[in-house]
Amino acid sequence: MDSPLLKLERYFERNRDERLIWAIPDIFSQPPEAKITHTPTGEMLTNPYDYFYQLVRSLRKDSVPGLSLSKIQNNQSDGEWLRQSIIYSSLVRTSAAFDADRSGYIEHTNVHGHKETGTFIKMIALLPHLRRMGIDALYLLPIMKHSRRQSKGDPGSPYSVIDFFALDPSLKETLTGEAFTIEEEFAALVDAAHALGIRVLIDFIPRTNGLDSTFIRDYPEWFYWIDCDARDDYRPPRVEGIPSTTPPTEEQLPTMYGSDDVKRHIQQFRADPRTLDADTFAAIKDEADILGAIEETFNLTVAPAFSDQINDQQPAWDDVTFFKLYLDHPSSARPYVEDDTPPFILHDTIKSNLYPGRQPNTPLWETLKGVLPYYQRTFGIDGARIDMGHALPEELLHGIIESTREVDPDFGLITEELDPSNAEENRAHGFNIMAGNGFYLQPRVEDGQSKAFFRSAPHLSLPPFAAAETHDTPRLAAREGGEKRSIALSALNALTPGSVPFINAGLETFEKQAMNLGLDATDIERRRLPYNHPYYGRLALFDYFPLDYLHQRRHLLPALLRTLFSIRNDYRDAYASGSWHFLESDNPAFIGYCLQGKTRGLLILANLSTTNDASEEFDLPAGRPDSLMDPESIVNRRFSTHQRPARLADWDFSRPAVQLAPCEVQVVEILPKP
Repeated sequence: MDSPLLKLERYFERNRDERLIWAIPDIFSQPPEAKITHTPTGEMLTNPYDYFYQLVRSLRKDSVPGLSLSKIQNNQSDGEWLRQSIIYSSLVRTSAAFDADRSGYIEHTNVHGHKETGTFIKMIALLPHLRRMGIDALYLLPIMKHSRRQSKGDPGSPYSVIDFFALDPSLKETLTGEAFTIEEEFAALVDAAHALGIRVLIDFIPRTNGLDSTFIRDYPEWFYWIDCDARDDYRPPRVEGIPSTTPPTEEQLPTMYGSDDVKRHIQQFRADPRTLDADTFAAIKDEADILGAIEETFNLTVAPAFSDQINDQQPAWDDVTFFKLYLDHPSSARPYVEDDTPPFILHDTIKSNLYPGRQPNTPLWETLKGVLPYYQRTFGIDGARIDMGHALPEELLHGIIESTREVDPDFGLITEELDPSNAEENRAHGFNIMAGNGFYLQPRVEDGQSKAFFRSAPHLSLPPFAAAETHDTPRLAAREGGEKRSIALSALNALTPGSVPFINAGLETFEKQAMNLGLDATDIERRRLPYNHPYYGRLALFDYFPLDYLHQRRHLLPALLRTLFSIRNDYRDAYASGSWHFLESDNPAFIGYCLQGKTRGLLILANLSTTNDASEEFDLPAGRPDSLMDPESIVNRRFSTHQRPARLADWDFSRPAVQLAPCEVQVVEILPKP
């Protein structure tokens, strides 16, 4: 059987005579043999069939289809490669979208009849750019088939998955027509990434599913049900006497269950339709719209999910529901409800890591444990982030993790855990790295929270993301300090020890409008673009949204990061061994590290203030290599966001000092004399 890349190469070669011109942003791959005309605005005009033929041909010769990169390279590290990785996070429909017909809009069907939103095939064209930047791990936000029901935008949220074992059909490329399945196209993306030395991770959401999940047809008992009449007024209950956004601790449960609004809420729930009337359910089971048929026949619908925090200000999540992970009530609920009360969603029942039941939903658990192995065996993926994995029952979480490592012992796993105090617990579960709280702390420079992150993060037993934004947070370029501080923090994160550089797609093009409002965000984040901009008010997680690949400074951050990741790689052993020291200072805007190699040293020095210069003296650590204190050593400014590399002839070895402009990051290298 031909590999997916070889099949693609032959297809595009056969169609190179098609008369079609696309405008592709010049940040995408530029295959040397492709016929390209560059425009002053940053686009490449090219025949897409010839373009992709030349691109795929250049990648295919180094590809090994269907295997993870660790299996290709025969590496075994229990996924610990993630600790040394450089991750790029991508929502494919956004990251790989471009205005091919130059109409000014990203169209699902353009004037040539082709899709301009991102696809797996277009994503292949972005891979060489990512590799040049230094990326070696591509983390894909959900790529599974998701719901359009109750969606907050045209395409819907990729997190409202309705079929774990089917890919999102919107990511299928129109250029390839019916000659390829979407599975072949995703396999081609994974193989192409591996050919460039980039591992591929996917997002897995085991706790929730879209309201019209395909599982409803065969397993209605896996879901929570309410009357259709209750849908319009459905909301998280309000508990008097408990502060906003309070975790559901055991101390809070009597007050919660004693609340009149909680009692009202529980009374809305009903048994599943098959339990109510098996014969009637069997009669409608094969209807195309099974949820619609249940709503019409039983007057029942699936209950939306909501936050597990008591009195959270968020409304109900109208596009997803929780899986019923246990078939009975948790022990926490039994003193307050009758045994025959229908299963219900409440802050404790959905926190099953803390409040498990006695009857695991075994068929559901086995299904969940089989999802990631399917993608491993079918496509050769290298790792995954488990969404809210820390909120799953421990036995289920361990089962999911063990199932992946049985297929590939080197499978990498990311936990969504935000709380650094839970790092050791998540490491014990088998995770390799964690999301952490850098997105919240790093932008808060003046009050010292940013410094607190950079001081403490490298000490965690589970490395956090070195990142000031994710797909759930405000964009860094929209925070205080704008593009100026965005460059400084991005540069610093590229070299921060004990953590994992994490680039959210669009960081490098200085995007300002958030993808989602999930963390540390207000509604203003959806209105960061000019009012007359065609994508004003849109959130990429719910709507079609292209990145600004024609931004005038689009090549700046990629070039800086390429240099910095090269430096990080040069000191890979020092990063891996923990040979670093935090440089203390009373200035909350000054961040400094000293990395200690066997014979050389590296000083990473940053001033995160947007207005003030920093003049800092600092002490070097004990146990340093002799070159750090040897007056005959060579001292070079290897990198600066503001200045050219240069020899620092006036370096004071007895009391090192540095002058930094606002938002300047410097890397000083000290080498032994020749």
